[in-house]
Amino acid sequence: MIVLLRVDDRLVHGQVVEGWLPHLRAEAVVVASDASAADPVQAALMRMALPPSIGLRVLPVAGVPAALAAPDLAPRRTLVLAPGPAEALALLEGGVSVPRVNVGGLHYTVGKVQLGRALFLNEADTKALRAIAARGVRLEGRSLPGDREEDLLSALESR
Repeated sequence: MIVLLRVDDRLVHGQVVEGWLPHLRAEAVVVASDASAADPVQAALMRMALPPSIGLRVLPVAGVPAALAAPDLAPRRTLVLAPGPAEALALLEGGVSVPRVNVGGLHYTVGKVQLGRALFLNEADTKALRAIAARGVRLEGRSLPGDREEDLLSALESR
């Protein structure tokens, strides 16, 4: 059972481990990233950052829907992490169903403009977020569970 689909370019890091995992009572983390799935060092570092009781799968985006539906993972409270809006949209297009997508951190790189405190978007990000919202999925912006939830669709529309 997916307890949250989160977009954060840092993937597994302190806010996820110390904030989201306990708040969600997550039992597993699935990282949906082609780049991370192709890099065993990244996967090993993510494994080291998580408590031993939390299962981790680092998968190419296309493999995530089937993995989430598998009998060994489907009943577990699972946090799905995607590095960007395009990956989150691909998951939805691949059959993953969630009522909301949490956007927690997309950091500055050349060509991105700031939308929120830790949220910088380029045109492709904006297009993917709008496509997610068009599917009826709520876009929420917040870094930690205790933060005030921001309505990202409203923020995108007011740009």
